[in-house]
Amino acid sequence: MTTPYIITLGTAGGPRWWTPADAAPRFGISTAVVVGDRSYLVDAGLGAGRQFTRAGLDFSQLGGIFLTHLHSDHTTDLANLALFGMFRLPDASTPIPILGPGDRGVLPPVSPRASVAPRPVAPHLPTPGTADMFRLLMEAYATDLNDRVLDALRPSPLDLFDARDIAVPADCGYHPNEAPTPDMAPFCVFEDDRVRVDAILVEHPPIAPAFAFRFTCDEGSVAISGDTAQTANMARLADDVDLLLHEAISFDWVEHTYGDPQDETARASYDHHHKSHTSVVEAAEVARDAGARALAVHHLVPGSLDAASWHRAAAKATALTGTDVVVPDDLDRLSFTRSAARVSA
Repeated sequence: MTTPYIITLGTAGGPRWWTPADAAPRFGISTAVVVGDRSYLVDAGLGAGRQFTRAGLDFSQLGGIFLTHLHSDHTTDLANLALFGMFRLPDASTPIPILGPGDRGVLPPVSPRASVAPRPVAPHLPTPGTADMFRLLMEAYATDLNDRVLDALRPSPLDLFDARDIAVPADCGYHPNEAPTPDMAPFCVFEDDRVRVDAILVEHPPIAPAFAFRFTCDEGSVAISGDTAQTANMARLADDVDLLLHEAISFDWVEHTYGDPQDETARASYDHHHKSHTSVVEAAEVARDAGARALAVHHLVPGSLDAASWHRAAAKATALTGTDVVVPDDLDRLSFTRSAARVSA
């Protein structure tokens, strides 16, 4: 029996370009789920392609790419995976699925802190879903791709990858603005001979839909939260899971960075982080409520915060909740099997 595991390809959340050179060396958020000889990628943050190969993984064994939501820190390397991965894929006989949120359908509300309503980008298609986003990315590189397809006879990424929108169950009561996270049961979005992947809506306003995923195989299960505030849906998805990989933010950093009451732009970011993210303590509470056997935190915001600060936050969470909290580094491997010990209640 093989032991399934995840590789934390990148553990930092949020924009990465401003990270100081002497900060913690964390790449953008991306996780590989490895089951037997196949791997599945959850999110594609900055550096995901490089980290994928550094982890010893091969594109020919990639079983799918799953996007929790379409914020740029989760998708910025998707184009690179397609443009450069095309040189590592044998053929287009079995396209690699890319599954993620569909078109939002309506713009989010304007922040009440705005003095003048901002103009939306691309008003003709302001909220594209996964399928449209991938198509548009490839169209943006048409000059490059047509050189390679026509002259070098390379296969088109549009044939190598199959980008699809995840349909939210029609009867769950979802609305992107009015009810982005209705109470619901997990639902299956993908299944092959290695894994079943279930999804559930999580709380990450204003973006919607935003998903968490659970991978279940014969040997164990892992749930990956995506970006979310503390929500009962996450505990439902992670019920009795062997490993919960949950996002975490430092609200002390939020207060220090965005707490100026005179700066409305900063205060809008302050509002966003508090309604859309989870502290380490709250992540530990989700793991405890779900009966998860192990908890690790990632999508660490800010990604530049030193490791010692995160370990102090983990120790505080353990003291308050009784839940052991792991803070992995990039390229760490964490197994998920039924033999793992349950986190203490």
